Amino acid sequence: MQHQRVARTLALASLLAAWGHALPALAADDAPLRITRDSHEFVLQTPTGPLVVSRSKTACGAPLGFIQPLVPLPGVTPVDEIDVLNALNDPQTMVIDMRDEDEPLDATLPNSYHLPYNELEDHLGVLGCRRLPSKAWDCSQAVKIVAFDYGPMCVQGPAGIKSIVHMGYPVSKIFYYRGGLLDWEGLGLTTVSGNRPLPQPSR
Repeated sequence: MQHQRVARTLALASLLAAWGHALPALAADDAPLRITRDSHEFVLQTPTGPLVVSRSKTACGAPLGFIQPLVPLPGVTPVDEIDVLNALNDPQTMVIDMRDEDEPLDATLPNSYHLPYNELEDHLGVLGCRRLPSKAWDCSQAVKIVAFDYGPMCVQGPAGIKSIVHMGYPVSKIFYYRGGLLDWEGLGLTTVSGNRPLPQPSR
């Protein structure tokens, strides 16, 4: 199982690298933190001259990753906490924790499902897709999903979204909560431990 997980992670990293969205390498403690995938600083032109904006390590600013766009792929809909609360109460929507975390989870959104971003290919049936004899996926009956991860600097949710779209998932049924667990907890919203059982996969 661990070998399969590593293989899937490496395969997904290769795929994202081809798109120009490679997963970030682990940074040394003294390495500058990234703002974008390719930059550690941003220069603002102020009335008193150039001002360099950088990122400092904070209690809520993860040192790895970089600031993710609100829309990871064209057609994906960004959502806020109120949208997520409504989705958590909607039986026709699956809110998915895409963090690559060991189970049971210490903290996650109530009523959400845990499907790590690097294991989604094994669970497309749970999301309403059907495997065809050609081994391709038919996702015409896919459910609406809301994806989240650690928070605004985490690459895992966007990576998971890109992987399932690459396999045929309709982008119109994907919603992205960039704030993730970081913003959710920062706002003092309720979390739970453990995992909600996954539904039965489509046949």
